[in-house]
Amino acid sequence: MRIIFWGTPEYSVKSLEVLKKSDHDIVAVITQPDKKRSRGNRLISSPVKEYATKENITVFTPETIKNNIEFITELKDLSCDLFIVIAYGKILPKEILDIPKYKSWNAHASLLPRWRGAAPIQWSILKGDKLTGVGIMKMEEGLDTGDVLVEKQIKIENKDNLKTLSKKLSDLSSELILRALSDIEQNKNRDINLLLKKQTDFQRELKYARMINKLDYIINWKNSSTDIYRKINALYPRANTTYKRKNLKIIKIEILTMDEIHNKNYKILNNVIEPGLIIGLIENVGIIITTKTDPILLLEAKLEGKNLSSKNQLIQQLNPVIGENFSD
Repeated sequence: MRIIFWGTPEYSVKSLEVLKKSDHDIVAVITQPDKKRSRGNRLISSPVKEYATKENITVFTPETIKNNIEFITELKDLSCDLFIVIAYGKILPKEILDIPKYKSWNAHASLLPRWRGAAPIQWSILKGDKLTGVGIMKMEEGLDTGDVLVEKQIKIENKDNLKTLSKKLSDLSSELILRALSDIEQNKNRDINLLLKKQTDFQRELKYARMINKLDYIINWKNSSTDIYRKINALYPRANTTYKRKNLKIIKIEILTMDEIHNKNYKILNNVIEPGLIIGLIENVGIIITTKTDPILLLEAKLEGKNLSSKNQLIQQLNPVIGENFSD
């Protein structure tokens, strides 16, 4: 089938790569315009554009898509069978969604209707979900409200962070896109809607995954150790705190129980109930900090202007003092 692929970040590339290697014809790729993403204001192409350019696929990078008559005319002239949309970054209006013969399809990284919206992977980790997955959805004007053609669940492991879970879901998206295309192709002469499931059929709680903002990245040491652990994983590697008036990105922690502290013979400041205090420095391991609940062991961090550090290098770089507040 003749396909136009819409996508922007690295997450989308695996599906585009799989489609390019399939029997389908990638007519064009639509991605976000080049942006100034580095020092020196150098324009950087999206990962999807980089891949498409390397593979000699026609690329469009429209600044606007709504009411863009010239662009819409170009899309119609390409006479494609369907659109595949994976993390493009903008909502497509009905006038575009209805262009292809077999309509427009989206690979959404959640178990719909849970976590409709912009940041489903982050919110699934932040809220401690045990399962997530990918659904191939027929697109409509509502925000991720379309009926689902195929879906597959995977388990969220305790140590999964945004990077590892995104990789799993990106791979799963590429797998399910091919399965969905096979179903669509086999049912071209029939009503494909008969194969779709309403999101209400799944009997799941409706939740919206709003965009992550700057305040979300800030760690509050008065939260529970579990909430802090989830935030660091969900927003990896950008969850941060202020340490001696400098930004400190917290990359990796462990939650410690008092039994673990005693069993490992960690020497700590006892009888401390105030959150956010340094209560232990473990040689060649890390820094123990109190929270609302269990203490955490800081294992890896990146101080503003410095490289990622861990173990003794982390302790030497931060030069923490037992009994003091960890964060300003």
